[in-house]
Amino acid sequence: MAEVVHMIDSEVFLAFSTYATFVILKMMLMSFMTSYFRLTRKVFANLEDTALVKSEEDKKKLVRIDPDVERVRRCHQNDLENVVPFVLIGLLYALTGPDLRTALLHFRVFVGARFFHTVAYLTPLPQPCRALAFLVGIITTISMAYRVLRTAFYL
Repeated sequence: MAEVVHMIDSEVFLAFSTYATFVILKMMLMSFMTSYFRLTRKVFANLEDTALVKSEEDKKKLVRIDPDVERVRRCHQNDLENVVPFVLIGLLYALTGPDLRTALLHFRVFVGARFFHTVAYLTPLPQPCRALAFLVGIITTISMAYRVLRTAFYL
């Protein structure tokens, strides 16, 4: 137990906490961006979201799909699929006691890839920009997972 407490006090864990917070906040921001796009384009997901509209016919017109709203939603969904594994695996990785420089490289590359992925998705930049950003993030997370398994493999 004392080892875990020592690992949590380490520079690697502090660095992980910083970079994990960056991508979690970015992921949370995507919720607000989705709401912003829904409100500015008057596009709602559910009929009850149109409570301020008077006529039933107008309400039904506002419950629709908009390409811009869907683009932001898909970007947010992609964050959920990638940031959550990074945070969980990154936490385990930080507890394996990696070299600080190597850990910082993993954390910075992942965070940079996710921010670039968001820019590439929302701008939209031509492919393969978004795909490469996605792959860089996944490979980084897999690299950390490999270290965790190699260090803590237990049968």
